[in-house]
Amino acid sequence: MSVESGIGTDALTGAAPPPLAQWQFAPYLQWSMQNIASFLPVHLIHRGERATAFAAAPADVESLLIPHPWEDRTATFAEVMAMTHTDGWLLARGGAIVCERYFGEMEPGKAHLLMSVSKSLTATTAGLLSATGELDLDRPVTDYVPGLAGSGYEGALVRHLVDMRTGVRFSEEYLNEDAEVRLLEQAIGWAPKQHPDVPDTLLGFLATLGQEGPHGGAFDYKSCETDALGFVIGGATGQHPADVMSARLWQPMGAEFDANVGIDSVGAGMFDGGVSGTLRDLARFGELFVSGGKALDGAQVIPEWWVEDTFAGGPDSREAFGNATEPTLMPGGMYRNGFWFPGESGDVMLALGIHGQMIYMNRVTGVVAVKLSSWPTPQDPDKLFWTLRAFEIASLALYRGEL
Repeated sequence: MSVESGIGTDALTGAAPPPLAQWQFAPYLQWSMQNIASFLPVHLIHRGERATAFAAAPADVESLLIPHPWEDRTATFAEVMAMTHTDGWLLARGGAIVCERYFGEMEPGKAHLLMSVSKSLTATTAGLLSATGELDLDRPVTDYVPGLAGSGYEGALVRHLVDMRTGVRFSEEYLNEDAEVRLLEQAIGWAPKQHPDVPDTLLGFLATLGQEGPHGGAFDYKSCETDALGFVIGGATGQHPADVMSARLWQPMGAEFDANVGIDSVGAGMFDGGVSGTLRDLARFGELFVSGGKALDGAQVIPEWWVEDTFAGGPDSREAFGNATEPTLMPGGMYRNGFWFPGESGDVMLALGIHGQMIYMNRVTGVVAVKLSSWPTPQDPDKLFWTLRAFEIASLALYRGEL
């Protein structure tokens, strides 16, 4: 197992690791997001020998005027990026980088914590296994993960994990220290143990979750689903899911840099939000979905039918999304195969993570945009939707030849 330990100081800066209870908050957050492997254990997601190359097609997107989504004010694209705690952003079209910017200590080769963008990578890995027949999305979760038998996952299908539609009881209230999303962090060692009854492993924690609703019902966003999916991937292949992601996705797409995923005390990966990767490699990942599953050099990485299934959604994906118990702020949208669709269009999809992580993919304009951030709070609709509007306006301007 390829593991880097976070014991000691940051090899680059010599800075002492932040307190375990505070690394996700100011004044540590921006540094922590870019240096996870220096103070927490991780499992590497290796790049291969081949790195696909972007072309260059520079254009002045930074001077574009971006109206606020609901307020009567406007800012330039560059100002929107500056006001939304951006660590780095990149915009590409047709396999060529239009503009790429880094701020503070962020640089091209630096891996940044992706938070829930990790879910999109993990669901795509599951899709690749589905394409080879190694994983059946219509089989019960417990067929692949016997350790979840008798838990709230009993009777749930793998498809329910990929689309966030199990009936498992799990609170995603990030600012509630007693919510399951925060207890999960205690189980994996990302936060101090405040509840003695919380298990010491990720799988042990998932096995304690009960069921509060039907499986396959309304959309209900829960981070635990993707952690369970990680164990499904491991059960289907007999390999560490990070190694599967490396062999099936990261290397075939031609990643330029290694990625990594945080692990618990026994080496299990936190695939709901623990992956760290670079800006350019996230753009390579996004490129797969606007190019029919092809890498920058034309290699077919994801089957075209999986890409089409993701954009099309299931027969009731939008209905399930509309029936969500928590507000999604995306009327007419859906969630499919680990991605968000912010509206009625089936041509624009997003990979999203708290604290401002985003991949924007528009298969009509051919634009992929990536933003890695350090928002002070986990969620911020103002920053999210102003960023989305900036990417949409830049995407249309490039498509229309206005830049």
